[in-house]
Amino acid sequence: MKIVCSRNSLLSGLNIVSKAVPNKTTMSILECILLETDKDGLTLMSNDMELGIETRVEARIETPGAVCLNAAIFFDIVRKLPENDVTIETDASLKTVISCERAVFRLMGRSNEEFSYLPDIEKFDPVILSQLTLKDLVRQTIFSVSVNDNNKVMTGELLEVNGDRLKMISLDGHRVSIRNVELKNSYPAKKAIIPGKALGEIAKILDDSEDAEVMIYITGKHCIFEFGETIVVSRLIDGEFFKIEQLLSTDYETKLTIRKKEFIECIDRAILLVREGDKKPVVLDVQDEELRLRMNSNMGSMNDELSISKQGKDIQIGFNPRFLIDVLRVIDDEEIDVYMVNQKAPCFIKDSAESYIYMILPVNLPME
Repeated sequence: MKIVCSRNSLLSGLNIVSKAVPNKTTMSILECILLETDKDGLTLMSNDMELGIETRVEARIETPGAVCLNAAIFFDIVRKLPENDVTIETDASLKTVISCERAVFRLMGRSNEEFSYLPDIEKFDPVILSQLTLKDLVRQTIFSVSVNDNNKVMTGELLEVNGDRLKMISLDGHRVSIRNVELKNSYPAKKAIIPGKALGEIAKILDDSEDAEVMIYITGKHCIFEFGETIVVSRLIDGEFFKIEQLLSTDYETKLTIRKKEFIECIDRAILLVREGDKKPVVLDVQDEELRLRMNSNMGSMNDELSISKQGKDIQIGFNPRFLIDVLRVIDDEEIDVYMVNQKAPCFIKDSAESYIYMILPVNLPME
């Protein structure tokens, strides 16, 4: 094999496929990136058996072929090369020479026959939306995906399509995140539980563009994302996602309208007194048109106040401050509405159209 391509194009492609290279594995071939030519150019591919990515790179093919190269070493080499054309040449024994200007590297490659190619999946009836929309959906829900493998379903997000509505839901036992968007077209009902890790990596390589589209194919065991020159295949999580409808009560005793920026700043100040791993709540004390925030920890105490708009009863309630911050940072509105019933019931942060709904469980207040 002998190919010539620009260093920047190659680096861009490697940056995409490296997202599916595992950090640790007992199968050394999974630590490699496949380079394979065809009549249209060069394909790069990686696969950790749960997430697979392939992308195309424009290249001049002088001799067709394929080789697998260690991803970490190859990526670092290309990253350090001058911004010029890169030549990659392999011989019959897969010894690979990478050269650019006066820099020359020699690596031992491996056969593509050892590599685990992406599964050949029949695709039909894609759900189409903008890359920016999908990127925002992931950003605004992924923080409440569980990192605990004890319940596999909670390590993923439910993607549900019904007509012209797409919904994404995540939960970790302490909070629920829901985002709803309207699609341009209508589709048959379908749903899938997609691993949070896969969604996080996909979001990193999506464009910030309303014009660039992504096509999502949901099959029995996989979800396929196609955008630009890239294809991402993720295994789905087996199981039944939690039925959260009964949790989404519309009853409330107290409704607060708060300026988001000021609320974030107050909670940020409270977190200064909380060590990593501490479970000290921030106490919200609502009295009339005023929200008083209080934090007491082993490091000290803090009191702060905010002017708010309130409907209903006064209330005193405590929350994990990081859970509040996570939600507030992904909401784009300048003002938020917070709905509460009592100090033992979950609170809801949502807009009037319910395009986003965030539920957070309170924590028991310490005895004072």
